[in-house]
Amino acid sequence: FNSDVSDYKLNINDIVFARTGASVGKTYLYNPSDGDLYYAGFLIRGKVNEACDAGFIYQNTLTRDYDSFIRITSQRSGQPGVNSKEYATFRLNIPCKGEQEKISKLLNRLDKLFTLHQRKLEKLKLTKKALLQKLFPQNGSKLPELRFKGFTDAWEQRKFLDLLDAQNGIRRGPFGSALKKDSFVKKSDYVVYEQQNAIYDNYETRYFISKEKYNELIRFNIQPGDFIMSGAGTIGRISMVPDGIKKGVFNQALIRFKVNKDSINPLYFLKFMQSDMMQKQLTQANPGSAMTNLVPMDELKKWDVTIPSLEEQNRISTFINQIDAFITLHHRKLEMLKNVKKGLLQKMFV
Repeated sequence: FNSDVSDYKLNINDIVFARTGASVGKTYLYNPSDGDLYYAGFLIRGKVNEACDAGFIYQNTLTRDYDSFIRITSQRSGQPGVNSKEYATFRLNIPCKGEQEKISKLLNRLDKLFTLHQRKLEKLKLTKKALLQKLFPQNGSKLPELRFKGFTDAWEQRKFLDLLDAQNGIRRGPFGSALKKDSFVKKSDYVVYEQQNAIYDNYETRYFISKEKYNELIRFNIQPGDFIMSGAGTIGRISMVPDGIKKGVFNQALIRFKVNKDSINPLYFLKFMQSDMMQKQLTQANPGSAMTNLVPMDELKKWDVTIPSLEEQNRISTFINQIDAFITLHHRKLEMLKNVKKGLLQKMFV
């Protein structure tokens, strides 16, 4: 690099600030372990003087006060932005340098712990993805790459429809005209399930219907052990309905599945439908279009699928469920660390 470019090299105690756009206000404290880094024109570099601890200053940019400052200051008629003079007006209270160092050291430890759990979580997700590719047959094969001990038989090819309840295997939600907003009431024992319930695997609800409306739409009710899948927007996300839900119907953005338990283990069906292989098939792009749509349900019924014995289904689904439990555990640890950090930021800064 020539000398002009070297002027943009980051050094110890440098903090860079995003100047414009959706990332305005985001900050980064230079760490020598990241190697030689240079900042570009959409960033502003700040040099922390020796009277202050750079880590303490950086942690101040993660507080609610800083967020509020950015939200107000970045308001523009066009693209949001904050220039260097405006950043310099952000006011913060500074203790002695020794106390600054202790505060930043504690918060930095939390950041490192958070990063460690984040990496473990990503590694678990990648491990699960790789295992799913090996536990399910690929490219028309009747044998998966990875088997549990004691299982050697070829998997059986079936129609997708054979996995479902003979009477009510697949049902789309009612037409919008059957469940409009004027159908909702302020409070009742009957609720409406929406796409977000399938996407987030969460059964909290916000809309209620009368008992009469529920009975009118009884064909669209959901029960524990059913499956609901998102059919618009974020498509293909599927959830198994848990015990203890409120009586209710699903809306037009959802599809309900009922499985034939003599053919398939419900938990295996869930993991099978969530696999990359099935998700890609379910959300095929339209030819010549960037849009993705859920495949027609009549077409899905005719698909050939390869299924192991019920005993092998049980082993596979139990194993995947254990990995999912580890993933959930790390998610919870990350959320706990976020909350601890959030609480400390509120209490350690004036």
